Amino acid sequence: MAYIQFLGATRTVTGSKHLIEVDGYRVLVDCGLFQGLKKLRLRNWEPFPINPASINAVILTHAHIDHTGYLPRLVRDGFDGTVYGTPATVELSRIMLPDSARLQEEDAAYFNKTGASKHHPALPLYSEKDANQALKHLQSVNYHKRIQLTKKVSFEFVTAGHILGSSFVVVDVEGKDGAHKRVVLTGDIGRYNEPIINDPSNVDEADYIVMESTYGDRTHPDFDVKARLAEIINATAQRGGQVLIPAFAVGRTQQLLYLLRELETEQRIPELPVIVDSPMAVSATKLYLQHKEDHDLDMRDLLDERTNPLATKRFNLARTRDESKSVSARDGSAIIISASGMATGGRILHHLRKRLPDERNTVIFVGFQAEGTRGRRLLDGEKEIKIFGEFVPVHAHIERLENLSAHADLHEMLRWLEGFKRAPEKLFLVHGEPSAQEAMKQKIVEKFGWQVEIPDYLDKFEL
Repeated sequence: MAYIQFLGATRTVTGSKHLIEVDGYRVLVDCGLFQGLKKLRLRNWEPFPINPASINAVILTHAHIDHTGYLPRLVRDGFDGTVYGTPATVELSRIMLPDSARLQEEDAAYFNKTGASKHHPALPLYSEKDANQALKHLQSVNYHKRIQLTKKVSFEFVTAGHILGSSFVVVDVEGKDGAHKRVVLTGDIGRYNEPIINDPSNVDEADYIVMESTYGDRTHPDFDVKARLAEIINATAQRGGQVLIPAFAVGRTQQLLYLLRELETEQRIPELPVIVDSPMAVSATKLYLQHKEDHDLDMRDLLDERTNPLATKRFNLARTRDESKSVSARDGSAIIISASGMATGGRILHHLRKRLPDERNTVIFVGFQAEGTRGRRLLDGEKEIKIFGEFVPVHAHIERLENLSAHADLHEMLRWLEGFKRAPEKLFLVHGEPSAQEAMKQKIVEKFGWQVEIPDYLDKFEL
């Protein structure tokens, strides 16, 4: 008996958790935090839908917190199996999970100090000690290496092109009546012809596909993203303002640094201070230079020439809290990149609180902004944003550069699906908002005639 159950990322873009069970053996693919709307975030605090101790293994598609960030809680509540990821995913998780815990502990301490929370005392979802305990369960697996979990369950990783180490998970199971079934879970699908990392790999066989749908109702704007980025930076510098970029510490930060270096080399922007204010992004950037198995040809060539592809001339890193405070206090034009990418937490909040009231400044959002996040509300034009319990007026310029998203758009996802030699028995759409999922379902049915299912939270399907 084999089935799949959806424990997260159902009709929303966060909290990815997909359970595959074969004859009682349970594998959880991804173990992410819910983010955004309060009703979703509250799920992080609820008892897990199944006993964590009953899960035998976890497989990670990549290291982003909405795919890994619940692991410390899962381990704390009883999970004692192995957590598999590609080498880069494992190394990034060793950075990101303790950092996630530290941010939660810092926010809880701040709320307790200021009384900004209605919870007394405010507590973190998990501690840094919990995160470090979870790291003991991590095990690296190279791309295309088949891992036999049981006689009836095996898997391998295939390059997904989303961030460093990201992968599609190809799971083979023996299902009903001894029939062999292949389940392909995409995690997040990357884009084609992007800098630094390889394109998404082709996969041509699947009985079931579990597919993200973040941009299922749209295509990324067709414009020169470097030209627009240069235009925004130059206009802000002429006003004497600062450019704030909330960016995921892993993926978008490195792509931004790559583009800023190119623009500076081409003399299309002034040589401004470029500051990465995120300990996690600092560490992740080093890993991006090391993991050559994920690099595309241009990235490899630059490294062979002993050029740092991820550093401008006035490049600075802020690791400590005191260094971050110095960044926030500085005057003069600068470009500040800080996490989190949706402005849901982290050091970017301190910068936003100080810089949003000043019309000289610009905030650029470079990735998807989930419903309910500060990033989404700023893009929707709200004139006041609550940060650390106080309302901050919004006078700064708010810009969006969706071309810098690490997620494939509708056309790119359909292009990836064209690689399959035959129709799957069913395609499940996850990790998307309802409107995006419905639009993508319609497109897939029109183009391929496949059976498409949009599961609800805790839905279960036999394989």
